[in-house]
Amino acid sequence: MKKILFLPLLQMQSGHHQVAEAVMDLLKNHTDDLTFKKIDLLSYTNKSLEKVITNGYLNWIRYAPETYNLAYKSFFYVPPTKKHSFKWYQPLFLKKMERLIEEEKPDLLVCTHGFPSYLLSKLKMKGKCDIPIINVYTDFFINSVWGREGIDIHFLPSQEIKAKLGRKYQIPNQQMIVTGIPVHEEISKILNRKQHNDNRLKILLSGGNSGLGGILKLAEELKSSTNLNFLVLCGNNKKLYDEILSWDLEHITPLTYLTSRSEMNLLYEEVDAIISKPGGVTISEAIRKRLPIFVHAALPGQEEINLQYLKRKELIFELDQESSLEKQLLGVLMDQKKMNRWEHAIDSYQQGIELEKPEKIVELIETILDQKKSSRQQGFVNQSEIFHIARA
Repeated sequence: MKKILFLPLLQMQSGHHQVAEAVMDLLKNHTDDLTFKKIDLLSYTNKSLEKVITNGYLNWIRYAPETYNLAYKSFFYVPPTKKHSFKWYQPLFLKKMERLIEEEKPDLLVCTHGFPSYLLSKLKMKGKCDIPIINVYTDFFINSVWGREGIDIHFLPSQEIKAKLGRKYQIPNQQMIVTGIPVHEEISKILNRKQHNDNRLKILLSGGNSGLGGILKLAEELKSSTNLNFLVLCGNNKKLYDEILSWDLEHITPLTYLTSRSEMNLLYEEVDAIISKPGGVTISEAIRKRLPIFVHAALPGQEEINLQYLKRKELIFELDQESSLEKQLLGVLMDQKKMNRWEHAIDSYQQGIELEKPEKIVELIETILDQKKSSRQQGFVNQSEIFHIARA
């Protein structure tokens, strides 16, 4: 059986893991002759190091967001002319990546984080890796850590990013396929937004799982709402759940972590809009469900850059922290012109996706695996055949 190795980074649940699991489950549900493994390179290298980095990352964002934002944009979101310097730890992780590949012997490598992609690109260009590599991007932009040389296929979030990669890095068109940010197939696509008959609109409030993003402060304002019902996704944040439960308000319902994606799919269909942070996966799920999206806050770094793109494309509505939440929500949802403009923006974005049907993604990956079987030389992937599948 052929083996696919998925490479996110860190152990904490993030968009990198969610996207990897979405693609893994897609292949599991539609194939019989593949095996899968998801490995975090940091934990593989040193479990204690991974825990230190994860805790440091969360604390940095929580207690010094401005410095994190500056650091992220200075080191990971830089012009293409600026070279990264990972000299002090690059040899260690390159050796670990080589050893991981030797131990696992995968037939395909799928990167959902930039750092594994960067290392594999280095190995590929040194002739130390002859395995096909797919980059699957999890934000609405691509930071400068991601590997580009030696990467066989890029699953891209948008046509805009595709044009930028081609222009700045001369990546051939055949190696770039716009898939959107992959979401789990249990989050079913809706062609027309559902209209509910309830007297009060129902709003889903997400982003409380990590304890970041000021969701409790926002939730306080919900107490005085007279025209809206709120469902608050608290995830594993028990403090947030208990606090909202203690309010004992009929129009505000806290929800714990939903393990079932089918439950999440039904929840999306039950509500009229979502208030969220601009994480790539959550926004992509809401777009798939044609659910109006209101952004209440953005974490520094990735989410702030996502927000800039989403605002420019009119895919979301940004909330003003100084204005009434209820008035802003109703001012958009009850305004047919604003809704029509948003619907047009959603249509434009979705029309740019070249490969979305599950069976086509499966066919493409199986084609890459079949090509690997017939050749072990670098650059063996038949780009014209991949290009044809994506557009068939």
